Amino acid sequence: MTLDAIESRWFAVYTKHKCEKLATELLKRKNIDVYLPLRTVIRVYGRQKRKRFLPLIPAYIFVKIKKAEYVRVLETEKIMGIIKFCGEPMAIPEQEINILKRVVGDISLDVELTPNAVLTPGDRVEVIGGSLTGLNGVLKEMRGNHKVVVELETLGYTLTITMNKNMVSPLS
Repeated sequence: MTLDAIESRWFAVYTKHKCEKLATELLKRKNIDVYLPLRTVIRVYGRQKRKRFLPLIPAYIFVKIKKAEYVRVLETEKIMGIIKFCGEPMAIPEQEINILKRVVGDISLDVELTPNAVLTPGDRVEVIGGSLTGLNGVLKEMRGNHKVVVELETLGYTLTITMNKNMVSPLS
């Protein structure tokens, strides 16, 4: 999928180093639909703790645009370019953006947890609870009786997450 004249699609945009928030704000001023996934980090400075919101993927933001908005995005200050594959801007499926939103907690789902079967490292698993419900991955390790480490892949990045054992189920 690439740029379309009628349908808006998501594209990854490369920004200057540490300019993701400014680039997002500049695109919003141009009325362009933009998404910057942020993660919360607690930094300790002496006796003070400060909450900071840092990009989940450094130097990347996501825009939902039509073909007519392509040049306006590229003309925006702090934007280096749109990520391309074989010379063409590569659209990102809506479900991939929704996965990112779930990872950072921008989308929450109500779920019911159920007891799961015996799990062993290397098993393919599905997350059945929390904000990552529906994602598939590989069980990497067991941490005690109640925690597991699951490796999830999305957008070419690997996310390694420690979660409660009851929040994953083996895939059949």
